[in-house]
Amino acid sequence: LEERTKLEKTMTKNFGVDKKDITSESISSTVSNEMKTDAIVAVVIATICMLLYIWFRFKDIRFGASAIIALLHDVLVVLAVYSLLRISVGNTFIACMLTIIGYSVNDTIVIFDRIRENLGRTAAKQTPELLAEVANKSLTQTLSRSINTSLTTFIMVFMLFLLGVASIREFALPLMAGLLCGAYSSICIATELWYIMRLHLGRNRLIKK
Repeated sequence: LEERTKLEKTMTKNFGVDKKDITSESISSTVSNEMKTDAIVAVVIATICMLLYIWFRFKDIRFGASAIIALLHDVLVVLAVYSLLRISVGNTFIACMLTIIGYSVNDTIVIFDRIRENLGRTAAKQTPELLAEVANKSLTQTLSRSINTSLTTFIMVFMLFLLGVASIREFALPLMAGLLCGAYSSICIATELWYIMRLHLGRNRLIKK
């Protein structure tokens, strides 16, 4: 409080700033905890809505479940970045989390949509070998798209990190980490989880116990 008062007096005296134009904002630990709570609630609501949408869109909850697990991985990675780099939790925290979730699930849905298309084109009875072939083919077909989209987005956010002010950097740095983990989670986690669930879970699972 004393430092803020001295700063206001200095700006008013030396730079002719009107005292009415000077605003200040204090973020206490209580407010920070409220932001964390709001972020968790926002992530949970967004996750549930996406699970329902993917379930309805693909007519198979295993697509939605594998996508959500991959999203939780992305959220935990971004939280780890905030913790390790000691980035303060501010107004950009919720925006960063929701941006990562939206970006990652979009990439995952593109791959899942290609899997569904390739499955629809196969006349043979579904077997573990056929599913593995379809999943691998779908990943191959969408790999260049996933890499190019992630790379161009990462370059844009990286430039924001280099040229932006401190508040922009606090948003861009964890966002870059989220973009990277979101790109590989869609390719290396979500599709593999769907394949495992398709084999072992559900009424029409391929491997019976």
